[in-house]
Amino acid sequence: MSAFASLDAQRFGRFHWLALFTTGMGVFTDGYDLASVSIVLPQILASFGIARVTSVQSAALVAAALVGSTLGAIAFGILGQGGRKKYYGLDVGLMTIAALAQFFAGGLWSLAAIRLVLGFGIGADYVLSPTIMAEHANQRDRGKKLGLGFGVMWSLGAAAAALVTLGLHALGTPPGLLWRLVLALGAVPAASVLYLRRRMPETARFLGRLGGDAAAASAVIEGISGPGTAAAPRADRRPWLVVLRAHLRPILGAAALWLVFDLVTYSGGLFGPTLIARGLGLGPAQFSLLITFLFVLPADALGLALIDRIGRRPLQAAGFLGAALMLAAFALLQGRIRASPLLGMASFGAYTVAISAGPGIVAGAGILGVELSPTRIRAMAQAVTVVAGRIGAALAGFLFPLIFGRIGETGAVGILGALALLGAWLSLRVVPETAGRALEEINADDDSVLAENI
Repeated sequence: MSAFASLDAQRFGRFHWLALFTTGMGVFTDGYDLASVSIVLPQILASFGIARVTSVQSAALVAAALVGSTLGAIAFGILGQGGRKKYYGLDVGLMTIAALAQFFAGGLWSLAAIRLVLGFGIGADYVLSPTIMAEHANQRDRGKKLGLGFGVMWSLGAAAAALVTLGLHALGTPPGLLWRLVLALGAVPAASVLYLRRRMPETARFLGRLGGDAAAASAVIEGISGPGTAAAPRADRRPWLVVLRAHLRPILGAAALWLVFDLVTYSGGLFGPTLIARGLGLGPAQFSLLITFLFVLPADALGLALIDRIGRRPLQAAGFLGAALMLAAFALLQGRIRASPLLGMASFGAYTVAISAGPGIVAGAGILGVELSPTRIRAMAQAVTVVAGRIGAALAGFLFPLIFGRIGETGAVGILGALALLGAWLSLRVVPETAGRALEEINADDDSVLAENI
């Protein structure tokens, strides 16, 4: 029996809810911070006297958070190997300080520099939160916990940014003050869990496998599962490079899936919302809320209901396939969609449901990286998948506008459809099913296996 069997067998209880809130609010902050800047961009430009943003200026604002999150993921992927809880709280601390600093930005370049630091904290959280969620989770509900704590909380954070913007606008807040308040208020959810993150126990899996402290690991297990439930876990002394080589294929598969998901999702935002929102006479914040509450959140609920029942692979493959079909329909019906915004909303909504309920709740929620890697390399493996996702987002932001300009909207949407089909194929071919299986079973990471390799 696994040393962590009692953790796997637990019902979803008070500890899991508290851990979900503590980790999930960081992701909520991620969603708020990354969505808010696009919503208030017109006010930012007007405040700095910029009539028309150049490609360099636009790239600086977009790239700052992406570059920062890439660097943060790499740094905390390495640091996380020395302790999950040890560095937990630094991420939201950075996010709190950087969010507040945005209020005092004196120009576009200083704002970009601040968002670079903000992105560093976000990248750190993308590594630490899913890793801690997975290592504390029970086996039966691990997918729902990760999907809710990462995927859904991100969507709620983005919706909160839109609500705050509309609320401040309704109060008559001057545009020059509005954008500063919207960005600075991202400090509130980050600061709200700073104390809880420092109080959260180190994961038993880290303490046993990497920390080599069987007694401390047993104490954490008993604190969650009750007295007499702990078994002393064996430390994993294998060289990390040996472990990485043995698990490289599924880790790279998880990274490729996150890259494809971000490519499709971020690029979809280039042709869908702008065209449809304009036709419906809606602003960015209003359209964001409409999409979130009509399509994203119901899709998330569907994904959460299915992720531990039918499994990650079929759910994700079906979502990618559905997205590919809707992208094809969007390309073929462009003329009608331009003439009928409601038809455009329906087609974009169906695409959103498919992409959100499938890959959005699996690859896009950071599930695969933490599930498909043993404890010995889990933080580094998660960093690899996060960096791949950031590369996908960067390519979508910088490369796809050029493709749109060169081959036209129909051809570009066709490329996105082909990428979605690739995602469906990768889901079924390059990663194993992880639903209903203990982390140690998935990764041949049990004590008996470790004993044979020492």
